[in-house]
Amino acid sequence: MSIRFKLIKKSSQGEARAGQIITSRGMIKTPVFMPVGTQATVKSASPEELVSIGAEIILSNTYHLFLRPGQEIISLCGGLHSFMHWDRPILTDSGGYQIFSLGRLRKVTDEGAKFQSHINGSYHLLTPEQVVEFQQLVLGSDIIMPLDECAPYPCTYDHAREAVERTSLWAKRSKETHLHCGMRNAECGIKDLPQLGTRRPASGCPEPETSSLFGIVQGNVYQELRQCSLEDLLALDFSGYALGGLSVGEPKSLLYEVVGYTAPLLPAEKPRYLMGVGPPEDLLTAIELGIDMFDCVIPTRHARTGSVFTSQGLVVIRNAEYARDSSPLDPNCDCYTCRHYSRAYIRHLINCGEILGIRLNTLHNIHFMVNLMRQAREAIIEDRFLEFKKGFLGQYLG
Repeated sequence: MSIRFKLIKKSSQGEARAGQIITSRGMIKTPVFMPVGTQATVKSASPEELVSIGAEIILSNTYHLFLRPGQEIISLCGGLHSFMHWDRPILTDSGGYQIFSLGRLRKVTDEGAKFQSHINGSYHLLTPEQVVEFQQLVLGSDIIMPLDECAPYPCTYDHAREAVERTSLWAKRSKETHLHCGMRNAECGIKDLPQLGTRRPASGCPEPETSSLFGIVQGNVYQELRQCSLEDLLALDFSGYALGGLSVGEPKSLLYEVVGYTAPLLPAEKPRYLMGVGPPEDLLTAIELGIDMFDCVIPTRHARTGSVFTSQGLVVIRNAEYARDSSPLDPNCDCYTCRHYSRAYIRHLINCGEILGIRLNTLHNIHFMVNLMRQAREAIIEDRFLEFKKGFLGQYLG
């Protein structure tokens, strides 16, 4: 089955929503933060630890998995869920943003994205069709993101318009491919895809029709282009809709402005996903504007560099002021790290380069994000979200 979205409660003071995304691998309560497992792992955290934290869905990346380990190995291991020992839902990004980040190492045309691997310099072409088929028939993703073109910030109106037109063209081709995959039985071949090199879906993957395809709204910071992009996507009737091309260097005021005028136009009966945004203040503001789903690498990236989220703000735990601090990372947190370890000990681990320090920080940061979404959901259901947001940010931002 494809996903279904059920609206549980909408705030009476704004657009904040609490809902459920029902998938064949379990229910996802929204608002939801998806830990990022780019290369088939959430860095330094095991699947069992993620489950204990309360993660209901994780994100992985098509671009990285296409290059390494590649479709042959993932197929051999029975699809992405089996490969990484995760039995809950997985959303896979298309890799469009990663290809965009390659700069001179890539060339984008209507055909697709030609790029040079950041790993070994080999050349590849990814088309919208290949990206969908790889996610649906090899990875066995629960939610598929199509190939899109992410225009940089700042960019001209004409550049952003061309990216919207290409994203719309690719969206149509992605939708056709997704429907075609759904009609094929498990023995149908993947035609004309020499890079994939397989003739049947991965053994153990869900039936093709269980994957759901989202559309990605582009348009940079131009309201007219965002509306045009959305109109094109609405005509294709995707299972959910994402806002892409944000958090790429624009000021927060513009981020909030774009989400503010785009989110209300998204279908109320389907999930709304803001891609790549993760600071707590941005999450709560986007929830207030009507967004349901989020992902970002900052919980794990900050953990590796010695920074942790707390109810009193971001703490750089490697700093000297915590050398004799016997308190937990966050006195208001009940995660495994905060229940067992002190700031002084974690600072010692980080400054000595011990892996355990990164792991403890990671478990705490992911718990912080998952718990923030849980608190936001409870506040929406109890119709006190604005009060909750004000109280949280009052402490967090000082």
